[in-house]
Parts: sequence; C-alpha cells; structure tokens
Amino acid sequence: MTTTTIGSVTSADGTTIGYREIGHGPGLVILHGAMQTGDSQLELAEALSQDFTCYLPDRRGRGRSGPVGPGYGLHREVEDLAALIDATGARHVAGVSSGAIITLRTLLVRPDLDSAVVFEPPLFTDGSAPAAGLSRLDRELAAGRTAAALVTGMKAAQLGPPIFQVMPRRVLELLTGLMLKGGGKDAAPGGAPTFEELAPTLRQDIQLAAEASGDLTEYRTVRPEVLLLAGSKSPAYLRAALERLERILPHARRTLLEGLDHSATSNAAQRGRPERVAAVIHRFLGPGRAGS
Repeated sequence: MTTTTIGSVTSADGTTIGYREIGHGPGLVILHGAMQTGDSQLELAEALSQDFTCYLPDRRGRGRSGPVGPGYGLHREVEDLAALIDATGARHVAGVSSGAIITLRTLLVRPDLDSAVVFEPPLFTDGSAPAAGLSRLDRELAAGRTAAALVTGMKAAQLGPPIFQVMPRRVLELLTGLMLKGGGKDAAPGGAPTFEELAPTLRQDIQLAAEASGDLTEYRTVRPEVLLLAGSKSPAYLRAALERLERILPHARRTLLEGLDHSATSNAAQRGRPERVAAVIHRFLGPGRAGS
C-alpha cells in the first residue's frame, strides 16, 4: 500500500476539515459521497497516486473533520472544498455522488481550476427532488430508528436496486438493521466510522440533492473542463442528469462505464471497481494536463 499522510485545513466558518494525502504530482481532490468518508475512495487514489497527489477529505460531520455546525447548506460544503484547494494548490477535483454536487457548485466560483470529474450527482431534473423525505428522516433519526432512516434516505434518493422500490418497507428495515449489526460487530476502536455512526449525515446529503436539483442552466458559465461519469447499471435518473449537464456545460464530455453502478468509485470491499474508474480519469487528465 502506498504511504499516506494526514493533514487538516480550516474552513471559512472555523470548521476543521481533515484529509488523507497520497501520491506525488499535480493535486487532485477526491470528494466522497453519502454514507462515506475520504477513505472510501482510498483504492481509487492509490491507483492514481503514481501521477497525482490525491487529497481525500472527510466532509464535515464525518471522520477526522469537525461537526456539521449551524447554517449548513451547499455553500458550507463549497467553502470546505475551497479551503482545501487553497491550502494544497490542487487544480483538479473529482466528486462522487453528493460530492459531485459540491464539485459542480464549486466550479461556478473557482474558474481557476483546470478540470473536474463528476461521478453521478443525484440531481433531480423532473421536479421530484427528495426534500419531502427530510422531515420523516429527521423523525426517525431523533427516535433512534437508524435502519428506518436509512431506508427513507435511500428511497428518497432512489439509489437502491430496482427491487428496493417494490419490497415491503418492513422487510427493508429488517434487512438494513441486520446490515447495521453486522457492520458494527467488526468495527475497530478508532477505526473508520460504521454505517450506524454515518447514518445522521445522510440528512445532509439529501439536503444537498434537494438544494441543487431543478434548473441546471446556471452551469453554462463553468469554465474548467469536466468529465461526466456514470455506470450503465446505475439508476436512470443519474444518467439522465449527466446527459442534460453534457448539453449545458461548455467544456464537457460524458463516459458510460459499462457494467458498473453507483458504487464504482468505492474500494473493492464495497463492490467498487476503482482501477477501472482510475483508468478513465487518467485518460481524461492525460499526460499533458497532469503536469499543469
């Protein structure tokens, strides 16, 4: 395994954002999605580390970073990413799922970036944004019903397999509860957060999707080059959002990863195929831009 180092930056509101650094070369920030920390894409970073210095931040409320804090919204996540960009000098960003929403919004205010990779942002362009699920999710979290809250979140974001949408809710909650117990059983003290510990952060990810969905025409002003990535087995609305973004973004290209789904960028133990994703990212950045 490639040697990594741990660092931190301070965001605009004083929140500490911790990150892992790996590799050498031009800086590339890899921003994780829901129910993840920066380590969730560690194998992707390792596959890119021969040519890029990869920074893997834990988004606020997770891992090595500080709490979500008051006044949370997409602007806070953009401030966190901007703080890391400023501290490291990174000129490339790769965002995964809700991390891709943050990446897109950051491109509006950071034209100095060279390029970005956007993997399956959960953007609802048909008016079905998941804001309605937030109140139910809040109630379930407050009542300690973590499995129920996770089911609510997955249904709101439409990220489960097709059978997830038709299976009785009580069965889904039972299966999710068993998964949570299994995940916590092997957790090491001081190790990566468990699903149980990450569950409250799902509220923030759904809020981001609700805030960013709808009209995407504001992205016509984005100047950096953008690679739009999706898996052929991912939910159709994720692919549809990228098709629309391809028509809107001035400098974008879209690639479909055949046979892969929403877990593609994750570590292999989480059903990811990071080596395939890394190969596509490397071709996009290329030897010429890798030196920028």
